[in-house]
Amino acid sequence: MNRPPYERTEATSRLFDHAKSLAAEIGFDLVSAPRVGGGSDGNFTAALDIPTLDGLGIDGDGAHTLQEYGLISSIAPRQKLMTRLLETLR
Repeated sequence: MNRPPYERTEATSRLFDHAKSLAAEIGFDLVSAPRVGGGSDGNFTAALDIPTLDGLGIDGDGAHTLQEYGLISSIAPRQKLMTRLLETLR
């Protein structure tokens, strides 16, 4: 693996709690996954001690396989979450 480990910090936990409260206002439950496989560019920002959330994209399953799919019904709520995060972060 060519990425550093993704370590959850206190600041990242606060950022997740903020995103979770915004998701609840929008009408869906944002859940935390304690550990998952793989890696993303978020591993690099987290290693720099920058609060980092990963996996905020649309709902679906089968990532990176021939059976991968995304749920169209989750596009608008996730778009609203990204908008609200950008509006409320400083």
